[in-house]
Amino acid sequence: QVQLVESGGGLVQAGGSLRLSCAASGRTFSRYVVGWFRQPPGKEREFVAAITWSGGWTDYADSVKGRFTISRDNAKNTVYLQMNSPKPEDTAVYYCAAANQMVRIEWRYDYWGQGTQVTVSS
Repeated sequence: QVQLVESGGGLVQAGGSLRLSCAASGRTFSRYVVGWFRQPPGKEREFVAAITWSGGWTDYADSVKGRFTISRDNAKNTVYLQMNSPKPEDTAVYYCAAANQMVRIEWRYDYWGQGTQVTVSS
């Protein structure tokens, strides 16, 4: 069992920066792929980024590539999402999730956090 808790959300101006954290507890967290997803208002949840357990392979949605960076510190059981130059369309509830494989498919992720709200003002 893995428990995930997101933090770091809030209000940010377009062009600014924000860092989200996903703190994990439970067994063998370092063996899991961790992904970030988001759900914009009135829309379905979508993939944002993912990182392998070693941190050696990352994957990004085209909409955030070059602006967001995912990283992890297994010693701290934490995964980060650095959001640079956010846009108003990045406004969403952001979730972190853990899976056994490097995938973008939501239902392949077994463990989910409760989400953190990010609002980007123009």
